[in-house]
Amino acid sequence: MNNTQERIIEILINRGKELLNQPYKEIEFTGNPKADDLLNDIKNFPHAFVLACIMDRQIKAERAWLIPYEISKKIGGFEFQRLIKISQDEFKKIFNRKNLHRFNDTMAGNFYLGIQKIHENYSDDASNIWEGKPRSATVVKRFLEFKGVGVKIATMATNILARDFKIPMSDYICIDISPDTHVKRVFKRLGLISPNAGNYELIYSARELNPEYPGIFDLSCWEIGRNWCKPRKPDCKNCYLHLDCPKKI
Repeated sequence: MNNTQERIIEILINRGKELLNQPYKEIEFTGNPKADDLLNDIKNFPHAFVLACIMDRQIKAERAWLIPYEISKKIGGFEFQRLIKISQDEFKKIFNRKNLHRFNDTMAGNFYLGIQKIHENYSDDASNIWEGKPRSATVVKRFLEFKGVGVKIATMATNILARDFKIPMSDYICIDISPDTHVKRVFKRLGLISPNAGNYELIYSARELNPEYPGIFDLSCWEIGRNWCKPRKPDCKNCYLHLDCPKKI
């Protein structure tokens, strides 16, 4: 690793730490203020955040995160005791009628099973998933136990809890970088992984570069990829890594 790469890594880690240490402010998940209010209220509606994570699969994130709010409008609220009374068939009807997802029947089933799991495993309170300053591995594992949740979503959910919601955890060692399209593109263009790298190379690269919290790179790289390091016509001159980036485009 050369001096330029070391400087880039230091900048990305420092930006990640800056984001981690910022005070909590409401997260813009969807661009819809009412939907975002619901998702941010993890004190009263922690299940809204968990169920939205389960929905984030093969559709735009903003659309997936809207689903709890769309359902709340249909059923007259999003209190857990209201949700637990709804059958799987009724959820399928709602999903299909409102075309909430690309895979309406499958995701309606996952939504229903998510509610059942919160009921059976977490005493109707989804915040028990992250209560008590758990290890990061524990939180990731608990998300993985929900039907339809893979490593990418489980890691993303844990990272959002730690970084954005400021949920205390005893460590961050198992919060991996998310193999997001923007994140992977930035790592490739910075020369931190090979041009044809897959998800595992990205994950292990981040573990090597910052083993105590591999996911520290997540939001800083996503931010760069979304705002400047675009697939076509990247806006290099306005990116804060402009002077150090090897521009492997």
